[in-house]
Amino acid sequence: MFIYLVRHGETDWNLQRRIQGSTDIPLNETGRAQARSTADLLARRSWDGIFASPLSRAMETAQIIADRIGLASPLPLPAVVERNYGDAEGRTGAELDELYPTGFDVPGRESREAVIDRVIPALVQLAQTHHGESLVVVAHGGVIASVMAAVAPSEPHGQIANGSVHSFRHDDGTLRLVAFDDPIEAESELRGGDDFESQNALARREASL
Repeated sequence: MFIYLVRHGETDWNLQRRIQGSTDIPLNETGRAQARSTADLLARRSWDGIFASPLSRAMETAQIIADRIGLASPLPLPAVVERNYGDAEGRTGAELDELYPTGFDVPGRESREAVIDRVIPALVQLAQTHHGESLVVVAHGGVIASVMAAVAPSEPHGQIANGSVHSFRHDDGTLRLVAFDDPIEAESELRGGDDFESQNALARREASL
């Protein structure tokens, strides 16, 4: 079976380069347009179900997609909620650098290992429950980055853009990467907007390690 991970559309905090994490920030109008564009791309294939992080930016993105591709309302999948960035949430990169220079831990930040430990088993269980199906799961940049780190650590990849689509196959109890920016998502670069690392100062730090 196949799971297609979709990053939610843009929010005002994405635009302002504020770290969101588990803070519940809604889509802005650009984000809704991105979700509609992603839905048009996904409509090129057939789908059996749609799930989403319970945060509103993911659930609204999923609902826009579900309406376009003819599925019932998305079901919440709490395990794929965005990484908790602790005291960094709501802060810009400049504010973060002033409070917690590189090398200093941010209080309350969830480790990437903890994200992997909750997300991968949930996706595997979802796959086992929906054997032979193709599912859309709307999640977040930090979650998608963590899945990539777990299942394809040596696979080079580009931006995790708002509205981007990344496909995985469930095989022998694990997930395998099919395509980062799946070919149905060939128009993603044309939609504009910043990628996950440019919006998230902590993600930029991790990528440079």
